[in-house]
Amino acid sequence: RTAPRIKSNIVIILTPDYIHRLICVTEREKFEVPIRAIGPRAILDFPDSLHFQGCPVKCLSQSTLLVRNIGNCEAKFQLSTCSPFSVEPSIGTLDVGQSMQVTVEFLPKTTGDHSQVLLLHYHSGEDIQISLYGESADINVGLDKNNVMVEKTYISLASYEKVAIMNKSDSIVHYQWKKFATENEEERDKLRFGKSLHQEDDEMEQFLTENTDPSLRARLSLFSHTLQEGLMQTQQQLLSLNDQDIIMRPLGEIWPNSTAEVNIIFKPQEVGIYQQTVYCEITGRESRLPLCIQAEGVGPKLQFNFYFLDMGNIVIGSKQSYKLLLTNKGLIKGAYKLVKPSTVLGLCFSFNPSEGVIPPGACQTLEVHFSSDKLGVFSEELHFSVVGNTEPVIVTFRGCLIGPTFHFSVPELNFGEVSFGFPQMLTCRLSNTSVVPMSFGLRIPGDGTGQASITSTDQVAQLNRSEWGPGDKTERRPKEFILSPSSGTVRAMSEIDIQLTFCSNTVQDYTMALVLDVQSVGEEVLCMHILYLCLLYCSKVCGQ
Repeated sequence: RTAPRIKSNIVIILTPDYIHRLICVTEREKFEVPIRAIGPRAILDFPDSLHFQGCPVKCLSQSTLLVRNIGNCEAKFQLSTCSPFSVEPSIGTLDVGQSMQVTVEFLPKTTGDHSQVLLLHYHSGEDIQISLYGESADINVGLDKNNVMVEKTYISLASYEKVAIMNKSDSIVHYQWKKFATENEEERDKLRFGKSLHQEDDEMEQFLTENTDPSLRARLSLFSHTLQEGLMQTQQQLLSLNDQDIIMRPLGEIWPNSTAEVNIIFKPQEVGIYQQTVYCEITGRESRLPLCIQAEGVGPKLQFNFYFLDMGNIVIGSKQSYKLLLTNKGLIKGAYKLVKPSTVLGLCFSFNPSEGVIPPGACQTLEVHFSSDKLGVFSEELHFSVVGNTEPVIVTFRGCLIGPTFHFSVPELNFGEVSFGFPQMLTCRLSNTSVVPMSFGLRIPGDGTGQASITSTDQVAQLNRSEWGPGDKTERRPKEFILSPSSGTVRAMSEIDIQLTFCSNTVQDYTMALVLDVQSVGEEVLCMHILYLCLLYCSKVCGQ
């Protein structure tokens, strides 16, 4: 009991972090006194918020805080946050009254405002939230041009152009050349490449599982490992732009208010147009800066002293020779070779030498030989392939192949009036006025095809022959002409005598033709008329 207006002290002994209720009951009322015992606590004096202002995008900004434990016990804590912020250290222990440095980093990937929470978690269970704010923007840094045209470059040689990266800001920037326009494209390519690599690895693993030969398994396993390393290196080269034709320094650093020049080295391996867009990833710029590179690789520059030759009229069978000069007007050696023609007349050309190598600034004399036995107009393109060039070097020959020129010494052969069965002979001369030999044949198409005609002397000596009887007729006309020679060869710029013997066994007035056939030229290329009139004379013998 407690007297009126008298205090009564109650001593309560508690342990730390204890929560209880003390209930007091009197004759008239009942009331509750909550009791909570709070033990010693660690308190780190972090600010309520932290601001990063005017930070370049993709540039790392740091804020270092000096944190002190102002509580009355040791602090065991954990720190965590989300991108684009990070904190170091993430865990720690700090005694009472001691201090340490905590670094908060801000690395934005995009421009604009960013906010996150830095969570401070004590070992006693309490969580404290610190607000983080950041502002990021593009800074004044870029390329001096977006397109680069590299001059024409011979294969196996190299040329270069320069592009400048200008940093007009107050920050140190880093650059790196990339093959892809965005980071997402780059990641997709990585995934695709990794998927194909894993697929090949699974196939190899299955093969190794099925194969029981230990030595083969060891060799294939080593080969698979080497192949994977090579593929990974190839992927890194593709992602960081390391091309065998276009070479650039992959990365670098530029100080504030400075300019860096990057050499673009063009070393073509093949002839053709090269066009490639590369992207410069620069800290301080959200998007990668495109650079279009255009170049052309050229091969050996071989030229003929002429590309067209009119050979004029050429007698068939004659041998024509020409000289062709092939010059290397480039800066690298040129290896050439004649492409075998696909036409009949093309195969009539020969070149000596037909292949070779010409040093820069030198020339090669080609001997051209041509001979054909085909008549007509021709135009032939002869192609020479050049190692390193996609297009051949072409020279065209045009001309007309004609036959040999010749003539008879007389316009016609006129036997006049001839007696039946009495042979007559005429002579003419065949002249070859061309520079090639001429093989010929002579014939008389209107002559008979039967037996040779009979002279009058033979007729008298053979009066008892039955075919001389009245009404007797032969089935075919007799052969009345004899040519000597009927065929042969006339040398170039020469002539030959032709004898024609005629013994008529038919009484009539005739006009026939002597025709000339020339080998490789044609039949009946020349014609000469033969005229004669065969008469039958009757005689009577009277006795005295």
